[in-house]
Amino acid sequence: EMQLIESGGGWVEVGGSLRLSCSASGGSVSDYAMSWVRQAPGKGLEWVSAINAFGSSTYYADSKKGRFTISRDNAKNTLYLQLNSLKTEDTAMYYCTKTDTTYWDFSTALDAWGQGTLVTVSS
Repeated sequence: EMQLIESGGGWVEVGGSLRLSCSASGGSVSDYAMSWVRQAPGKGLEWVSAINAFGSSTYYADSKKGRFTISRDNAKNTLYLQLNSLKTEDTAMYYCTKTDTTYWDFSTALDAWGQGTLVTVSS
């Protein structure tokens, strides 16, 4: 069974940076588009970013463009999310997710989720 394990979250001041990682085990994610989803305290799930299986196309929620960068290393079976210029509203649990398709599409089901890594941005 595929398992996704996030790491890299923590506490950071406004304007700081963090790099989140998502390591996959129990199978290869190299054939699948992946994405990051977050959930702020007391709020619903919010899609953040996605990347196709090859790493050649990336997608971002409008408010994340220019601040967040998604990438992947298929040789390491790992997904990344670089968070820069962090704001207090970026405080959330960040989840790594896997799709069952090669190319990202907003209608594609997310068929595997990690347990999440918490990012706390303090002023």
